[in-house]
Amino acid sequence: MTETVLTVGHFINGVEESLAANDFPSYNPATGQEIARVSSGTEKDVDRAVQSAKQAFEKWKNMSPSEKGDILRNIARRVRKDRAIFGRTDTMDAGRPISHTTYGDTEAVARLFDFFAALPEYARGATIPTSSSFLNYSVREPYGVIGAIVPWNYPMINVATKIAPILACGNTVVLKSAEQAPLAAILLAKIAVEEGLPPGVFNVVNGGPETGEALVSHPDIKKVTFTGSSIVGQKILANNSGIKSSTLELGGKTANIVFPDATMDAAVEGTLFTAFMNQGQTCTAGTRLLIHEAIQEQFLEKLLNRVKELRIGDPFDEQTQIGAVITEKQLKRIEDYIEIGKAEGATLLCGGERLHLEGFENGYFMSPTIFTDVSPDMRIAQEEIFGPILSVISFKDEEEALEIANGTRYGLATSLWTNDVKKVHDLASKFESGIVWINTVHTLSPSSGYGGYKDSGIGLEEGMEAMEQYMRLKTIWVNYGEYVGPFQNK
Repeated sequence: MTETVLTVGHFINGVEESLAANDFPSYNPATGQEIARVSSGTEKDVDRAVQSAKQAFEKWKNMSPSEKGDILRNIARRVRKDRAIFGRTDTMDAGRPISHTTYGDTEAVARLFDFFAALPEYARGATIPTSSSFLNYSVREPYGVIGAIVPWNYPMINVATKIAPILACGNTVVLKSAEQAPLAAILLAKIAVEEGLPPGVFNVVNGGPETGEALVSHPDIKKVTFTGSSIVGQKILANNSGIKSSTLELGGKTANIVFPDATMDAAVEGTLFTAFMNQGQTCTAGTRLLIHEAIQEQFLEKLLNRVKELRIGDPFDEQTQIGAVITEKQLKRIEDYIEIGKAEGATLLCGGERLHLEGFENGYFMSPTIFTDVSPDMRIAQEEIFGPILSVISFKDEEEALEIANGTRYGLATSLWTNDVKKVHDLASKFESGIVWINTVHTLSPSSGYGGYKDSGIGLEEGMEAMEQYMRLKTIWVNYGEYVGPFQNK
Protein backbone atom coordinates (compact mmCIF):
# COMPACT_ATOMS: atom_id res chain seq x y z
CA MET A 1 0.00 0.00 0.00
CA THR A 2 1.49 3.32 -1.12
CA GLU A 3 0.34 6.51 0.57
CA THR A 4 0.22 9.99 -0.91
CA VAL A 5 2.96 12.18 0.54
CA LEU A 6 1.59 15.53 1.66
CA THR A 7 3.54 18.77 1.90
CA VAL A 8 3.06 20.76 5.10
CA GLY A 9 4.31 24.32 5.42
CA HIS A 10 4.09 26.76 8.31
CA PHE A 11 0.82 28.64 8.87
CA ILE A 12 1.64 32.33 9.33
CA ASN A 13 -0.65 35.35 9.08
CA GLY A 14 -3.58 33.25 7.89
CA VAL A 15 -1.77 31.45 5.06
CA GLU A 16 -0.22 28.00 4.82
CA GLU A 17 3.16 28.49 3.22
CA SER A 18 4.87 26.29 0.66
CA LEU A 19 7.21 23.55 1.83
CA ALA A 20 10.49 25.05 3.01
CA ALA A 21 13.89 23.91 1.75
CA ASN A 22 14.70 22.47 5.17
CA ASP A 23 12.09 19.83 5.93
CA PHE A 24 11.62 16.50 7.65
CA PRO A 25 9.45 13.41 7.09
CA SER A 26 6.35 12.40 9.02
CA TYR A 27 5.28 8.75 9.10
CA ASN A 28 2.06 6.80 9.47
CA PRO A 29 2.62 4.75 12.67
CA ALA A 30 0.46 1.88 11.41
CA THR A 31 2.43 1.31 8.20
CA GLY A 32 5.80 2.93 8.78
CA GLN A 33 5.39 4.75 5.46
CA GLU A 34 6.11 8.42 4.92
CA ILE A 35 2.92 10.46 4.68
CA ALA A 36 4.23 14.03 4.69
CA ARG A 37 7.18 16.31 4.20
CA VAL A 38 7.03 19.05 6.81
CA SER A 39 8.77 22.43 6.94
CA SER A 40 11.25 22.74 9.78
CA GLY A 41 11.09 26.14 11.44
CA THR A 42 14.18 28.32 11.76
CA GLU A 43 14.66 31.31 14.04
CA LYS A 44 13.57 33.51 11.14
CA ASP A 45 10.38 31.49 10.68
CA VAL A 46 9.60 31.78 14.38
CA ASP A 47 10.26 35.50 14.29
CA ARG A 48 7.95 35.97 11.28
CA ALA A 49 5.20 34.11 13.10
CA VAL A 50 5.73 36.09 16.30
CA GLN A 51 5.65 39.40 14.42
CA SER A 52 2.44 38.34 12.70
CA ALA A 53 0.88 37.52 16.08
CA LYS A 54 2.17 40.77 17.55
CA GLN A 55 0.60 42.83 14.77
CA ALA A 56 -2.72 41.00 15.12
CA PHE A 57 -2.86 41.39 18.90
CA GLU A 58 -4.44 44.84 19.17
CA LYS A 59 -7.26 43.97 16.77
CA TRP A 60 -8.05 40.69 18.54
CA LYS A 61 -7.69 42.18 22.00
CA ASN A 62 -10.11 44.99 21.21
CA MET A 63 -12.81 42.86 19.62
CA SER A 64 -15.87 42.66 21.83
CA PRO A 65 -16.33 39.61 24.06
CA SER A 66 -19.38 38.57 22.04
CA GLU A 67 -17.43 38.75 18.78
CA LYS A 68 -14.65 36.59 20.18
CA GLY A 69 -17.19 34.13 21.57
CA ASP A 70 -19.03 33.87 18.25
CA ILE A 71 -15.82 32.98 16.40
CA LEU A 72 -14.92 30.30 18.93
CA ARG A 73 -18.42 28.82 18.66
CA ASN A 74 -18.09 28.84 14.88
CA ILE A 75 -14.87 26.84 15.21
CA ALA A 76 -16.66 24.32 17.45
CA ARG A 77 -19.47 23.90 14.92
CA ARG A 78 -16.97 23.46 12.10
CA VAL A 79 -15.07 20.77 13.98
CA ARG A 80 -18.30 18.83 14.50
CA LYS A 81 -19.24 19.29 10.84
CA ASP A 82 -15.83 18.09 9.64
CA ARG A 83 -15.34 15.41 12.29
CA ALA A 84 -14.63 12.78 9.62
CA ILE A 85 -11.78 14.87 8.18
CA PHE A 86 -10.29 15.55 11.60
CA GLY A 87 -10.66 11.91 12.59
CA ARG A 88 -8.90 10.59 9.49
CA THR A 89 -6.12 13.14 9.90
CA ASP A 90 -5.33 12.19 13.50
CA THR A 91 -5.61 8.46 12.82
CA MET A 92 -3.20 8.68 9.91
CA ASP A 93 -0.84 10.97 11.82
CA ALA A 94 -0.82 9.42 15.30
CA GLY A 95 -2.04 5.82 14.93
CA ARG A 96 -5.10 6.35 17.14
CA PRO A 97 -8.15 4.21 16.35
CA ILE A 98 -10.59 5.92 13.99
CA SER A 99 -13.53 5.24 16.32
CA HIS A 100 -11.75 7.32 18.98
CA THR A 101 -10.56 10.19 16.81
CA THR A 102 -13.73 10.70 14.77
CA TYR A 103 -16.14 10.71 17.69
CA GLY A 104 -14.53 11.14 21.10
CA ASP A 105 -11.63 13.37 20.10
CA THR A 106 -13.53 15.72 17.80
CA GLU A 107 -16.32 16.14 20.35
CA ALA A 108 -13.74 16.92 23.04
CA VAL A 109 -12.23 19.58 20.77
CA ALA A 110 -15.63 21.11 19.99
CA ARG A 111 -16.56 21.18 23.68
CA LEU A 112 -13.32 23.01 24.51
CA PHE A 113 -14.14 25.78 22.05
CA ASP A 114 -17.77 25.90 23.17
CA PHE A 115 -16.81 26.23 26.81
CA PHE A 116 -14.18 28.88 26.31
CA ALA A 117 -16.44 30.82 23.92
CA ALA A 118 -18.25 32.04 27.03
CA LEU A 119 -15.08 33.04 28.87
CA PRO A 120 -14.62 36.53 27.32
CA GLU A 121 -17.92 37.54 28.93
CA TYR A 122 -16.65 36.51 32.36
CA ALA A 123 -13.13 37.96 32.28
CA ARG A 124 -13.96 40.41 35.04
CA GLY A 125 -11.98 42.16 37.69
CA ALA A 126 -13.24 43.31 41.08
CA THR A 127 -13.83 46.38 43.21
CA ILE A 128 -11.75 46.17 46.37
CA PRO A 129 -13.01 47.83 49.61
CA THR A 130 -10.72 50.58 50.89
CA SER A 131 -10.97 54.00 52.54
CA SER A 132 -13.65 56.41 51.32
CA SER A 133 -11.22 58.69 49.46
CA PHE A 134 -9.94 55.90 47.22
CA LEU A 135 -11.34 53.67 44.51
CA ASN A 136 -9.37 50.45 44.16
CA TYR A 137 -10.29 48.03 41.41
CA SER A 138 -8.71 45.32 39.29
CA VAL A 139 -8.91 44.43 35.61
CA ARG A 140 -7.79 41.35 33.70
CA GLU A 141 -5.67 41.86 30.61
CA PRO A 142 -4.26 39.41 28.06
CA TYR A 143 -0.52 38.81 27.98
CA GLY A 144 -0.03 39.44 24.28
CA VAL A 145 1.76 36.85 22.14
CA ILE A 146 1.90 33.41 23.75
CA GLY A 147 4.22 30.61 22.66
CA ALA A 148 2.56 27.17 22.83
CA ILE A 149 4.24 23.79 22.40
CA VAL A 150 2.15 20.62 22.14
CA PRO A 151 2.92 16.87 22.24
CA TRP A 152 1.93 14.19 19.77
CA ASN A 153 -0.24 11.74 21.72
CA TYR A 154 -3.65 13.41 21.16
CA PRO A 155 -2.83 15.87 18.37
CA MET A 156 -6.05 17.82 17.85
CA ILE A 157 -7.10 17.70 21.53
CA ASN A 158 -3.67 18.97 22.59
CA VAL A 159 -3.88 21.88 20.15
CA ALA A 160 -7.42 22.82 21.20
CA THR A 161 -6.56 22.61 24.90
CA LYS A 162 -3.94 25.32 24.34
CA ILE A 163 -5.63 27.44 21.69
CA ALA A 164 -9.20 27.76 23.01
CA PRO A 165 -8.39 29.46 26.35
CA ILE A 166 -5.49 31.46 24.91
CA LEU A 167 -7.76 33.02 22.29
CA ALA A 168 -10.71 33.41 24.67
CA CYS A 169 -8.51 35.49 26.97
CA GLY A 170 -7.64 37.87 24.12
CA ASN A 171 -4.11 36.69 23.38
CA THR A 172 -2.57 35.78 20.06
CA VAL A 173 -0.44 32.68 19.68
CA VAL A 174 2.42 30.98 17.89
CA LEU A 175 2.09 27.24 18.28
CA LYS A 176 4.84 24.74 17.59
CA SER A 177 3.24 21.56 16.35
CA ALA A 178 4.48 18.14 17.41
CA GLU A 179 7.03 17.01 14.83
CA GLN A 180 5.78 13.41 15.10
CA ALA A 181 2.15 14.40 14.36
CA PRO A 182 1.93 17.89 12.84
CA LEU A 183 -1.15 17.67 10.62
CA ALA A 184 -3.93 18.52 13.11
CA ALA A 185 -2.43 21.88 14.07
CA ILE A 186 -2.37 23.12 10.48
CA LEU A 187 -5.88 21.81 9.81
CA LEU A 188 -7.31 23.52 12.90
CA ALA A 189 -5.53 26.79 12.10
CA LYS A 190 -6.96 26.80 8.57
CA ILE A 191 -10.55 26.25 9.63
CA ALA A 192 -10.21 28.85 12.41
CA VAL A 193 -9.38 31.53 9.84
CA GLU A 194 -12.16 30.29 7.57
CA GLU A 195 -14.57 30.67 10.49
CA GLY A 196 -13.64 34.30 11.11
CA LEU A 197 -10.48 34.33 13.23
CA PRO A 198 -8.40 37.31 12.04
CA PRO A 199 -5.15 36.35 10.23
CA GLY A 200 -2.14 36.36 12.51
CA VAL A 201 -4.06 35.55 15.69
CA PHE A 202 -3.24 31.82 15.43
CA ASN A 203 0.05 30.86 13.78
CA VAL A 204 1.71 27.45 13.49
CA VAL A 205 5.41 26.79 13.05
CA ASN A 206 6.52 23.19 12.55
CA GLY A 207 9.79 21.73 13.72
CA GLY A 208 11.73 19.97 16.42
CA PRO A 209 13.53 21.01 19.63
CA GLU A 210 15.48 23.80 17.92
CA THR A 211 12.25 25.41 16.75
CA GLY A 212 10.83 25.13 20.25
CA GLU A 213 13.92 26.72 21.75
CA ALA A 214 13.66 29.64 19.32
CA LEU A 215 10.04 30.14 20.29
CA VAL A 216 10.62 29.98 24.04
CA SER A 217 13.55 32.40 23.90
CA HIS A 218 11.95 34.96 21.56
CA PRO A 219 11.83 38.35 23.36
CA ASP A 220 8.30 39.14 22.12
CA ILE A 221 6.83 35.96 23.57
CA LYS A 222 5.19 37.06 26.81
CA LYS A 223 4.22 33.66 28.16
CA VAL A 224 5.08 30.02 27.40
CA THR A 225 2.71 27.08 27.70
CA PHE A 226 4.06 23.58 27.19
CA THR A 227 2.77 20.04 27.45
CA GLY A 228 5.28 17.20 27.39
CA SER A 229 7.95 15.49 29.44
CA SER A 230 9.16 16.77 32.79
CA ILE A 231 12.74 16.83 31.47
CA VAL A 232 11.86 19.21 28.65
CA GLY A 233 9.71 21.28 31.00
CA GLN A 234 12.70 21.80 33.27
CA LYS A 235 14.79 22.86 30.29
CA ILE A 236 12.17 25.40 29.29
CA LEU A 237 12.28 26.94 32.75
CA ALA A 238 16.09 26.98 32.70
CA ASN A 239 16.36 28.45 29.20
CA ASN A 240 13.50 30.92 29.42
CA SER A 241 15.10 34.24 28.52
CA GLY A 242 13.92 37.09 30.69
CA ILE A 243 11.23 36.55 33.33
CA LYS A 244 8.30 34.89 31.59
CA SER A 245 5.24 33.23 32.98
CA SER A 246 5.08 29.51 32.18
CA THR A 247 2.29 26.95 32.31
CA LEU A 248 3.70 23.42 32.17
CA GLU A 249 1.65 20.23 31.95
CA LEU A 250 4.23 17.50 32.36
CA GLY A 251 4.63 13.79 32.96
CA GLY A 252 2.82 11.36 35.20
CA LYS A 253 2.95 7.91 36.77
CA THR A 254 -0.63 7.41 37.88
CA ALA A 255 -1.38 4.95 40.64
CA ASN A 256 -4.58 2.97 40.02
CA ILE A 257 -5.53 1.57 43.44
CA VAL A 258 -8.02 -1.27 43.96
CA PHE A 259 -9.32 -2.23 47.41
CA PRO A 260 -11.13 -5.50 48.25
CA ASP A 261 -14.49 -3.74 48.68
CA ALA A 262 -14.38 -2.31 45.13
CA THR A 263 -16.80 -3.45 42.45
CA MET A 264 -14.32 -5.78 40.82
CA ASP A 265 -15.65 -5.94 37.26
CA ALA A 266 -15.81 -2.15 37.06
CA ALA A 267 -12.27 -1.86 38.44
CA VAL A 268 -11.03 -4.40 35.87
CA GLU A 269 -12.56 -2.42 33.02
CA GLY A 270 -11.16 0.83 34.36
CA THR A 271 -7.71 -0.74 34.71
CA LEU A 272 -7.83 -2.12 31.19
CA PHE A 273 -8.71 1.27 29.77
CA THR A 274 -6.35 3.43 31.80
CA ALA A 275 -3.34 1.19 31.17
CA PHE A 276 -3.74 0.54 27.46
CA MET A 277 -5.83 3.31 25.89
CA ASN A 278 -3.92 5.13 23.16
CA GLN A 279 -1.26 2.42 23.46
CA GLY A 280 -0.35 3.68 26.92
CA GLN A 281 0.67 7.06 25.47
CA THR A 282 -1.25 9.20 27.95
CA CYS A 283 0.11 11.47 30.70
CA THR A 284 -2.50 10.20 33.15
CA ALA A 285 -2.25 6.52 32.16
CA GLY A 286 -2.69 4.28 35.20
CA THR A 287 0.54 2.39 34.62
CA ARG A 288 0.91 1.40 38.29
CA LEU A 289 -1.80 -1.04 39.42
CA LEU A 290 -1.81 -1.10 43.21
CA ILE A 291 -3.87 -4.15 44.11
CA HIS A 292 -4.75 -5.36 47.61
CA GLU A 293 -3.05 -8.69 48.23
CA ALA A 294 -6.34 -10.34 49.22
CA ILE A 295 -7.82 -9.96 45.72
CA GLN A 296 -4.72 -9.88 43.53
CA GLU A 297 -5.00 -13.39 42.09
CA GLN A 298 -8.70 -13.11 41.25
CA PHE A 299 -8.34 -9.61 39.86
CA LEU A 300 -5.40 -10.47 37.59
CA GLU A 301 -7.19 -13.50 36.23
CA LYS A 302 -10.11 -11.33 35.15
CA LEU A 303 -7.80 -8.63 33.79
CA LEU A 304 -5.72 -11.08 31.78
CA ASN A 305 -8.85 -12.50 30.17
CA ARG A 306 -9.94 -9.01 29.12
CA VAL A 307 -6.50 -8.13 27.76
CA LYS A 308 -6.69 -11.18 25.48
CA GLU A 309 -9.96 -9.82 24.06
CA LEU A 310 -8.54 -6.44 23.07
CA ARG A 311 -8.73 -5.78 19.32
CA ILE A 312 -5.32 -4.57 18.12
CA GLY A 313 -4.75 -3.63 14.52
CA ASP A 314 -5.61 -1.30 11.64
CA PRO A 315 -6.43 2.09 13.20
CA PHE A 316 -8.84 2.76 10.32
CA ASP A 317 -10.94 -0.28 11.26
CA GLU A 318 -13.93 0.86 13.34
CA GLN A 319 -13.58 -2.27 15.50
CA THR A 320 -9.96 -1.58 16.49
CA GLN A 321 -9.43 -0.65 20.14
CA ILE A 322 -5.63 -0.46 20.27
CA GLY A 323 -3.69 1.20 17.45
CA ALA A 324 -0.01 1.84 16.78
CA VAL A 325 2.75 3.43 18.84
CA ILE A 326 3.73 6.83 17.46
CA THR A 327 7.25 6.12 16.09
CA GLU A 328 9.90 3.43 15.71
CA LYS A 329 11.97 5.34 18.26
CA GLN A 330 9.19 5.25 20.84
CA LEU A 331 8.62 1.56 20.17
CA LYS A 332 12.30 0.88 20.83
CA ARG A 333 12.05 2.84 24.09
CA ILE A 334 9.14 0.64 25.19
CA GLU A 335 11.08 -2.52 24.29
CA ASP A 336 14.04 -1.25 26.31
CA TYR A 337 11.83 -0.80 29.38
CA ILE A 338 10.50 -4.33 29.00
CA GLU A 339 14.07 -5.60 29.20
CA ILE A 340 14.71 -3.33 32.18
CA GLY A 341 11.68 -4.82 33.95
CA LYS A 342 12.92 -8.34 33.37
CA ALA A 343 16.40 -7.46 34.54
CA GLU A 344 15.02 -5.87 37.72
CA GLY A 345 13.28 -9.12 38.62
CA ALA A 346 9.69 -8.41 37.64
CA THR A 347 7.64 -11.28 36.21
CA LEU A 348 6.29 -10.86 32.68
CA LEU A 349 2.66 -11.98 32.89
CA CYS A 350 1.71 -11.20 29.28
CA GLY A 351 2.84 -9.30 26.18
CA GLY A 352 6.32 -7.90 26.03
CA GLU A 353 6.86 -8.12 22.28
CA ARG A 354 6.42 -6.13 19.12
CA LEU A 355 3.55 -7.24 16.89
CA HIS A 356 3.93 -7.73 13.14
CA LEU A 357 0.33 -7.74 12.00
CA GLU A 358 -0.78 -9.01 8.60
CA GLY A 359 -0.82 -6.10 6.18
CA PHE A 360 0.95 -3.87 8.72
CA GLU A 361 4.25 -5.70 9.10
CA ASN A 362 6.21 -2.43 9.22
CA GLY A 363 3.85 -0.70 11.63
CA TYR A 364 4.76 0.21 15.20
CA PHE A 365 2.52 -2.16 17.17
CA MET A 366 3.28 -3.34 20.70
CA SER A 367 1.44 -6.02 22.64
CA PRO A 368 -0.24 -4.93 25.91
CA THR A 369 2.26 -5.88 28.61
CA ILE A 370 1.75 -6.69 32.28
CA PHE A 371 4.49 -7.16 34.88
CA THR A 372 3.79 -8.69 38.29
CA ASP A 373 6.10 -8.96 41.32
CA VAL A 374 6.98 -5.32 40.84
CA SER A 375 8.49 -3.44 43.77
CA PRO A 376 7.73 0.28 44.09
CA ASP A 377 11.36 1.31 43.55
CA MET A 378 11.83 -0.47 40.21
CA ARG A 379 12.41 1.78 37.21
CA ILE A 380 9.29 0.46 35.47
CA ALA A 381 7.32 1.64 38.53
CA GLN A 382 9.06 5.01 38.82
CA GLU A 383 9.72 6.30 35.30
CA GLU A 384 7.22 7.47 32.71
CA ILE A 385 7.42 4.98 29.83
CA PHE A 386 4.59 6.20 27.58
CA GLY A 387 3.73 2.75 26.34
CA PRO A 388 1.36 -0.15 27.09
CA ILE A 389 3.24 -1.49 30.14
CA LEU A 390 1.37 -2.10 33.39
CA SER A 391 3.29 -2.65 36.63
CA VAL A 392 1.38 -4.61 39.29
CA ILE A 393 2.28 -3.80 42.90
CA SER A 394 0.54 -5.46 45.85
CA PHE A 395 -0.24 -3.75 49.17
CA LYS A 396 -1.55 -4.79 52.60
CA ASP A 397 -3.41 -1.75 53.93
CA GLU A 398 -4.32 1.91 53.34
CA GLU A 399 -1.09 3.28 54.74
CA GLU A 400 1.05 1.18 52.43
CA ALA A 401 -1.12 2.01 49.42
CA LEU A 402 -0.84 5.73 50.18
CA GLU A 403 2.93 5.54 50.59
CA ILE A 404 3.36 3.73 47.27
CA ALA A 405 0.93 6.00 45.43
CA ASN A 406 2.79 9.13 46.55
CA GLY A 407 6.20 7.53 46.16
CA THR A 408 7.23 8.96 42.80
CA ARG A 409 8.39 12.38 41.65
CA TYR A 410 5.15 12.76 39.70
CA GLY A 411 1.78 13.97 40.92
CA LEU A 412 -0.61 14.30 38.00
CA ALA A 413 -3.43 11.87 38.79
CA THR A 414 -4.53 9.03 41.08
CA SER A 415 -7.39 6.56 40.66
CA LEU A 416 -9.06 4.82 43.59
CA TRP A 417 -11.56 1.96 43.49
CA THR A 418 -13.57 1.43 46.69
CA ASN A 419 -17.16 1.60 47.96
CA ASP A 420 -16.10 2.84 51.39
CA VAL A 421 -17.16 6.51 51.60
CA LYS A 422 -14.91 7.27 54.57
CA LYS A 423 -11.92 5.79 52.75
CA VAL A 424 -12.72 7.87 49.66
CA HIS A 425 -12.58 11.20 51.46
CA ASP A 426 -9.71 10.29 53.74
CA LEU A 427 -7.38 9.11 50.98
CA ALA A 428 -8.42 11.71 48.39
CA SER A 429 -7.16 14.45 50.71
CA LYS A 430 -3.80 12.70 51.13
CA PHE A 431 -2.92 11.88 47.52
CA GLU A 432 -0.18 14.16 46.18
CA SER A 433 -1.77 14.66 42.79
CA GLY A 434 -3.73 17.35 41.00
CA ILE A 435 -6.50 14.97 39.92
CA VAL A 436 -8.16 12.19 41.92
CA TRP A 437 -10.63 9.82 40.28
CA ILE A 438 -12.90 7.70 42.49
CA ASN A 439 -14.41 4.59 40.85
CA THR A 440 -13.60 5.98 37.42
CA VAL A 441 -10.63 6.88 35.22
CA HIS A 442 -9.92 9.72 32.79
CA THR A 443 -13.15 11.58 33.44
CA LEU A 444 -12.42 15.09 32.16
CA SER A 445 -14.36 18.23 31.29
CA PRO A 446 -13.41 21.63 29.85
CA SER A 447 -15.06 23.16 32.91
CA SER A 448 -12.75 21.37 35.37
CA GLY A 449 -9.17 22.46 36.01
CA TYR A 450 -6.40 20.08 34.92
CA GLY A 451 -2.89 20.12 36.35
CA GLY A 452 -0.42 18.32 38.56
CA TYR A 453 1.70 18.44 41.68
CA LYS A 454 5.47 17.96 42.04
CA ASP A 455 7.26 17.26 38.73
CA SER A 456 3.96 16.96 36.89
CA GLY A 457 3.67 20.64 36.17
CA ILE A 458 3.06 24.27 37.01
CA GLY A 459 -0.34 25.89 36.64
CA LEU A 460 -3.70 24.60 35.46
CA GLU A 461 -5.29 24.08 32.10
CA GLU A 462 -9.02 24.06 31.34
CA GLY A 463 -11.75 25.31 33.65
CA MET A 464 -12.20 28.91 34.73
CA GLU A 465 -8.69 28.56 36.16
CA ALA A 466 -7.40 29.01 32.59
CA MET A 467 -8.31 32.68 32.88
CA GLU A 468 -5.73 33.00 35.63
CA GLN A 469 -3.14 31.34 33.39
CA TYR A 470 -3.68 33.44 30.27
CA MET A 471 -4.62 36.85 31.69
CA ARG A 472 -2.71 39.18 33.97
CA LEU A 473 -4.37 40.95 36.87
CA LYS A 474 -3.81 44.68 37.13
CA THR A 475 -4.87 46.68 40.21
CA ILE A 476 -5.72 50.37 39.88
CA TRP A 477 -5.88 52.97 42.66
CA VAL A 478 -7.80 56.24 42.21
CA ASN A 479 -7.53 58.99 44.86
CA TYR A 480 -10.64 61.19 45.04
CA GLY A 481 -9.41 63.22 47.96
CA GLU A 482 -6.57 65.64 48.51
CA TYR A 483 -3.14 64.01 48.30
CA VAL A 484 -1.05 64.62 51.38
CA GLY A 485 2.47 63.23 51.04
CA PRO A 486 4.09 61.55 54.02
CA PHE A 487 6.96 64.06 53.88
CA GLN A 488 4.66 67.09 53.97
CA ASN A 489 4.42 69.22 57.11
CA LYS A 490 1.00 68.82 58.61
